[in-house]
Amino acid sequence: MKSPLLSLPGAVPAEGADEGVAAHYGDLFREQRALADGTGFVDLSHRGVVAVTGSDRLSWLHLLLTQHVSDLPAGQATEALILSANGHVEHALYLVDDGTTTWAHVEPGTQDALLAYLESMKFFYRVEVADRTGDLAVVHLPAGSIAEVPEGVVVRETSYGRDLFLPRAELESFAGGAGEDGVKHGPAVGLLAYEALRVEQHRPRLGFETDHRTIPHELGWIGSAVHLQKGCYRGQETVARVQNLGKPPRRLVFLHLDGSEVHLPPHGTELRLADEGAEGRKIGFITTSVRHHELGPIALALVKRNVSLDARLTADGTAAAQEVVVEP
Repeated sequence: MKSPLLSLPGAVPAEGADEGVAAHYGDLFREQRALADGTGFVDLSHRGVVAVTGSDRLSWLHLLLTQHVSDLPAGQATEALILSANGHVEHALYLVDDGTTTWAHVEPGTQDALLAYLESMKFFYRVEVADRTGDLAVVHLPAGSIAEVPEGVVVRETSYGRDLFLPRAELESFAGGAGEDGVKHGPAVGLLAYEALRVEQHRPRLGFETDHRTIPHELGWIGSAVHLQKGCYRGQETVARVQNLGKPPRRLVFLHLDGSEVHLPPHGTELRLADEGAEGRKIGFITTSVRHHELGPIALALVKRNVSLDARLTADGTAAAQEVVVEP
C-alpha cells in the first residue's frame, strides 16, 4: 500500500519489507536528530493493523499470546508473540486496548496469515477479528514529542514514543501540520532514521532479527513480550524448558562497525572470528545495519551463544566490536 506521503518534497521510497513508505526525505542525519530530540513523525502506514472486538477478546487473546493480557488496562501498551508448536516466533504484535477494541500493528504483509490463524482459533468465543489496514495508518511520534494527537485517535504509548492509529484518509492532513515553523509535530522523518534509533535501542524486529528457528530468549523478548507466569499457549513448553533447564543456542548482540567502510554489511552477512581470517568459522550473521548520527555504523546481529564476549568479529571484512544485549 503506497503512502501518499511519498509525494512530500525529497521523499525517497524505501525498499524490501518497508516498500510503500519513505526511506528518507533527503537528509538522513537531520531526520535522526529530529527524532532523538522528540520532534518529527514517522510514516508507518505500510504496517498491518488488526482489530479484535467482543466481550471475550482479552481472555481469548490471553490463551493465544505469549503476553499476559487477560486484565490489560485500557490505554496500556504491551507487545506479544505468537509461537509455533515448537516455540519458534511466527508473529509479533504491538498492542493496546481502548476499552472496547484491542488494536495491534504488525509487520507489513503479515496480517493476512495472522488473521487466518486468529479466525481458526475463535471456536465458541465472543470475538471478531478484522483487518483494518485499509482504513487505518500507523504514525509514530518519538519520545518527548509534544505533538497534539487528533481527537478520537487510538494511541499506543511506550518509552520510545507514541504509535497513533490514524484514519488513513487523514494522513495527508496530519503531515500538512508539520510545517517549517515547528507547529504541531515537526518534520516528516523516514524509515532509515526510525530504524537507526531502533538498532541503538536494541529492539528486535520480526523478519529482520528473526528467522524460521528463532525462539524468544535469543532476542531478549522474555519479559517485554513473553510473560513467564501466565497460563498455557502454543509453544510454551519450549519457552519454559529453555528458561528453566538450558540456554538458547544464539544471542542478540549490538555491533559497532568499522566506520571507514563505505558500504554497510546487509542483512544476512556472515560474521566470523577476526583471529581466524576470512575463511574462519561462521559464528553468526548481521540482522540489521544502519548509520547512526552519533555512533556511526552500527548493527544488530545473532551470534552463537558461546562466542566470547571480547571476541573480535568481522562481517565480510568489516571489523565489528560487540556489546552484550542478551547474556550468554
